[in-house]
Amino acid sequence: MRTPITLISERNSAFRQRIEVESVEALYADAPKVLGGEGHDPDPHDYFDMALASCKAITVQMYAKRKQWPLEAISVTVARDDRKEREGEYSLEVHLAFDGPLSDEQRERLLEISGRCPIQRLMTEATVTINTRPSADAAQ
Repeated sequence: MRTPITLISERNSAFRQRIEVESVEALYADAPKVLGGEGHDPDPHDYFDMALASCKAITVQMYAKRKQWPLEAISVTVARDDRKEREGEYSLEVHLAFDGPLSDEQRERLLEISGRCPIQRLMTEATVTINTRPSADAAQ
């Protein structure tokens, strides 16, 4: 099992949270301004979307490296449509831009491979179980 991620509420901010992840110096989350947050940090939905973008980029880079293809860089843009989230629909449109002297076939294959990233599979194919309970050291 991986080292847990710990989130600690920032006492001087309305909704800002400090996130502790192994080997990461500083990471924060906040509610959007429209919901009372300060808007200086990504909100939880941003982190969800970032997980997909970074996973797609890493998956493509690993594949290209293994194949020794001339992928020099990748840019991933994720556009969120959450207007129907309350009805159970959350839509992400992902655009990939590959830099490097790749053939059309290589670009098409990298696009296909991006759809196999573990986070996309987790978001679209897995049954996720979440068990929430009080910590043993929680203040009473």
